[in-house]
Order: sequence, then structure tokens, then C-alpha cells
Amino acid sequence: MRLRAVLFDMDGTLLDTAPDFIAICQAMLAERGLPAIDDNLIRGVISGGARAMVATTFAMDPEAEGFEALRLEFLERYQRDCAVHSKLFDGMAELLADIEKGNLLWGVVTNKPLRFAEPIMQQLGLAERSALLICPDHVKNSKPDPEPLTLACTTLGLDPATVLFVGDDLRDIESGRDAGTRTAAVRYGYIHPEDNPNNWGADVVVDHPLELRKVIDSALCGC
Repeated sequence: MRLRAVLFDMDGTLLDTAPDFIAICQAMLAERGLPAIDDNLIRGVISGGARAMVATTFAMDPEAEGFEALRLEFLERYQRDCAVHSKLFDGMAELLADIEKGNLLWGVVTNKPLRFAEPIMQQLGLAERSALLICPDHVKNSKPDPEPLTLACTTLGLDPATVLFVGDDLRDIESGRDAGTRTAAVRYGYIHPEDNPNNWGADVVVDHPLELRKVIDSALCGC
């Protein structure tokens, strides 16, 4: 069945949002007179959300006293500075241009709350180009549940089999697969060192956004 749309996870797939997360974590340490930590330690746990990043930054158990205050401070800072350094991954601008030239739809399905995701899309000039933005605010169950992808396909009026979902986490692949979409896992995203995208069961695994050109071309011709 011919491909009609390409949907992307946001953090670590469509956008490199790590620089903003890292800047906030390091600033919180510095303001407390604490030494900076290796940026890669933060980058490696981004998929775990604010809780994981704060826990790693402060080497702190999430159940420890004072943790929740740090998490809320992190979120407040991120609300204010969520699109200072974030940008499309290298090659993604060209890929999106190709998708649009091919008269395909593209959109975003993310576990990032709407209050963060929407401003980022707007500030990067992507909101008006994207066919949709599905966040946890729109569903009862987030990824890995298939509900977000099912909602996306329904909203676009498309058979899931005509949709490719691209993500950098097992949850993305599970969500897409269970919703009936085709799936692509990317190795360039925020993947824990002990994780291996080859084991997620995706239809294809790529190392760079532009490698998806061949995947999309193949799907367009039904090869």
C-alpha cells in the first residue's frame, strides 16, 4: 500500500532538543555551587523525561526529600527556555522538504506535553507545516500504547498501513506497530548506551535522517 504520511517522534527523532535540557541542568548545578557533569550523562536519559534528567543531574533518588522541588524547577525553566538551542537534526530539513515535495503529509506524535511541544514547533517555524501534533494531552494513554498513533491516523483520515512512524525509542516502535503503521527506528537519537534499536522490531533502522529518503521512496513505489 502506497505511503501517504510520515509521522515523527519529537525529541531525539525530529528535533535535537538535548542542548536546552543540558543547559538547564548545568545551570541548576552551577547556581547551587555544584560542578558540571558530563553532558552525555544527561543526553543518555532524556527519553526518561524530567524525572530521569533531574535524578541523573543531582545523582539523587526520585523519592528523596527535595527531589520534587528540583523537578518542578526544571519544568518551570524548560517552560521558559524550551526552544533556545533546539533545532532540527542534521539532514532533517532536507528530508521534510522532500516529503512535502512528494505531496506527503507529515506530523509529530510525542510524549512531550503540549505546553512544551507546541511552543517549540511554533518557534522553529514547523507548526504551520506540520499536519498535526499529538501530545499526551490528546489521549488517555501515551506511547507505548497505540492510542496516539491511532488518533493521528484517524485525524488524517488515513489507513495506518499507509503511514510511517519514525522514533528513537522502543516505545515509539511498539506504539506504531500496535497501531498498524510501518515503523522506522533511528540510531542517532537519545538512546541509552545499553539499548539496541536493532532489537526493537522496527521495519527498518537508520543512522541518519537522509537514509529515510530511500525508505520513503521504496514505500511510495510499493517496492
